[in-house]
Amino acid sequence: MASTSASSVQKSFKYDVFLSFRGEDTRRNFVDHLYHALTQKGIYTYSDDEEIKKGEKISDELIRSIEDSKFYIIVFSKNYASSSWCLDELVKIMDCQKTNEHTAFPVFYDVEPTEVRKQSGPVEKAFEKHKEEKSAEKWKKALREAADLAGWELKNIFDGFEINCSCGILRYLFESSLTHRHEAKLITKMMEEISLELRFTNLSVDGKLVGMETRVKDVVSSLDINIEDHVRMIGIWGMGGAGKTTLARAVFDQISFQFEGSSFVGNVREMSGNPCGLKSLQKQVLSDVLNDPNIIVNGASDMKRMMRGRKVLVALDDVDHIDQLEALAGEPNWFKPGSRVIITTREEQMLVAHGVPKNLILHINMLSCEEANCLFNRYAFGRLIPNQGYEELACQVIRYAAGLPLTIKVLGSFLRGKDELEWRDALDRLKTIPLKETLKILEVSYDGLEEDYKEIFLDVACVSALVSWKERAIRALESCGFHARSGLKVLEQKSLITISYGCLDMHDHIEEMGKNIVRRLHPNEPHRHSRLWIKEEIEDILVNNKGTKAIKCIKLVFVNLSVAKKGLQKMRGLRFLEMGYLCHYDRSCEDIGEDNLCLPNGLRYLSLYNYPFKCFPKKFQPNNLVGLEMLHNNMHLHREVGEKNSFLGFALDTF
Repeated sequence: MASTSASSVQKSFKYDVFLSFRGEDTRRNFVDHLYHALTQKGIYTYSDDEEIKKGEKISDELIRSIEDSKFYIIVFSKNYASSSWCLDELVKIMDCQKTNEHTAFPVFYDVEPTEVRKQSGPVEKAFEKHKEEKSAEKWKKALREAADLAGWELKNIFDGFEINCSCGILRYLFESSLTHRHEAKLITKMMEEISLELRFTNLSVDGKLVGMETRVKDVVSSLDINIEDHVRMIGIWGMGGAGKTTLARAVFDQISFQFEGSSFVGNVREMSGNPCGLKSLQKQVLSDVLNDPNIIVNGASDMKRMMRGRKVLVALDDVDHIDQLEALAGEPNWFKPGSRVIITTREEQMLVAHGVPKNLILHINMLSCEEANCLFNRYAFGRLIPNQGYEELACQVIRYAAGLPLTIKVLGSFLRGKDELEWRDALDRLKTIPLKETLKILEVSYDGLEEDYKEIFLDVACVSALVSWKERAIRALESCGFHARSGLKVLEQKSLITISYGCLDMHDHIEEMGKNIVRRLHPNEPHRHSRLWIKEEIEDILVNNKGTKAIKCIKLVFVNLSVAKKGLQKMRGLRFLEMGYLCHYDRSCEDIGEDNLCLPNGLRYLSLYNYPFKCFPKKFQPNNLVGLEMLHNNMHLHREVGEKNSFLGFALDTF
């Protein structure tokens, strides 16, 4: 899903809508009804009082009000062009309309757009007295430009009704009734469109929703709410903390008014785990949709029976099991055509299994660098740019967050108001102690894995050699006995890794979460960890011979052979070893000799760089070795390995 430039954040306005109209034509009918409809919808509207229109030119106050309004509704009536005040208003409105910050909508009230454009018919008559004035040409230009805009028409006709009432009073009442109904219908339509435009605008001006504007438009486009002949379900998929809930809520708030009923169900995963959880969620959906808090629900059959009569919008947030979807949005035939269902999840395969088309599963990306800067500055400093002296510190935090909105918000809120020393202390702490609030959210995806997939995940998170070419990672993992292809696919579907163009990658905070899982049971006893990746800790274990059978994987580059020679012998559970030596060209290695190097016989995958000897140690029995990678060495590999091990799974990489 595309990201949004933070530069698209727009200014806020004092007024949502500015009404421009000729009072004597419309004030007591259409404009009065329109103004009240706008205010009842919570749309802050400026409607100028006829009493302040004194003199020949509009006041500075009115000019400021026009500039301080996001939208303009220009009600063109038969006498609009007779007022120089209205025409000056129009000129100012059209000047503002030419910027990207304002939008004007004309309403043609009992006049044709062509009559406004060409100043013909009643508009020509109204404009007659201004023909010799200095401003006549700019007024005409403004009328032409406004008439070309998309807007609404309201004609004083009665949709084909023929009125044959002999009584004048009855005829008047009948005509008035039809006119009011026609106006009411148009005002309702205008409210829908203005409300929708304002909702999109509010995304841009809300600093807490940075990066959401384009993402919301992408989701709304996928929902295609104007097509009402079928039911559509879409999925918003991505890693924890990426903003799926925020996006779904923003979309829901934007479009829910266009449906006959709506329900946003948050925390489905958590709520469904409670006693009678799914049943209570079913009741919530129906209560919201039918506006009946006392409704009784007895399962999926009631959901289907009660919802299919209404066009509804249902958003199901944080779904993690197909049972939840079957209980809350089982089949499209549960809903009336035109209904829409939004599902947020970390589980892509669950969406596929429920029948959501691949092209309607939208992956939510991390924030761009510009978006991350903007969002962090909003939370940390309350404005779009950092405070003076904090620029570099802010950059460090943003780099650490790596585009994850959750981390950006948590750290921004935590650091707000703190001095420079406190910022530096917090950054130093993050180098060794991960952010708890982020880890808690991310670890939900790990908790849902099968045990063998958990092992694959921890290997990938802790051994950077596996975060590279996908096929290389598969070879290494299969050497260790895992079903690597299916395992990596599951991790990808759960948003724990990404695979693109043959490369396997992992978000920094997902990696951090995996490493924290390995370390947290024994934080100060690395020899009891299942995976080792910190050079100083590994060397200490090797030098002091602290190895244990708990250790499964080690990655260590540029180690001195004298450090590594004996320290591996106690690591009977070691299955993956990647090690690079410093002494390829150092003759002192010959003094040590290969037989003083101990390699565990249980190794299944071995990668050595700069191995200085021509053969393996005699005590090393590679009967379990399935994968071997040798870089920059001069060993007789086939003699040393091929004769001893007939189970070698792939060709040797020798250089």
